[in-house]
Amino acid sequence: MPKVALEALYASKEAFLATLAPIYEKSPWVAERAYASAPFASVTALAAAMKDVVAAATDAEVVALLRAHPDLAGRAALAGELTAESTVEQQRAGLGSLTPGELAEFRRLNAAYREAFGWPFILAVRNASKRVIFAALERRMAGDLMEERAEALVQVHKI
Repeated sequence: MPKVALEALYASKEAFLATLAPIYEKSPWVAERAYASAPFASVTALAAAMKDVVAAATDAEVVALLRAHPDLAGRAALAGELTAESTVEQQRAGLGSLTPGELAEFRRLNAAYREAFGWPFILAVRNASKRVIFAALERRMAGDLMEERAEALVQVHKI
């Protein structure tokens, strides 16, 4: 996302939403609700307001937010349908160059994770290697639903 001066976000609600609605994957309601707290003293305060919106969301909204995320190295990635930022991050992490065996294992783990928790495995992959991603996926499969929901939200906020 291009850098924008904080003050420029307040030119209008439309400007605010055009810039910030894409931050939370297919969940513009986060930016829409955060706008009610504008203006923000800093980017940190803006980020905190958006986190607060998610924390105050209904259970159904949180689950929908988690489900809006694409699978790592999934169909959307292979079809070139991810955002430019997601594509670059997944490629840097080595997910664009998985061997056929690694891809099959990743798909199996992704499917098992989705079956267990009801949403895709979410991890902020910036600065992660495919080995780190595989290990995180396997480790997090052992968590219970509420632990994993909390961890998935931590990752959403990092993204």
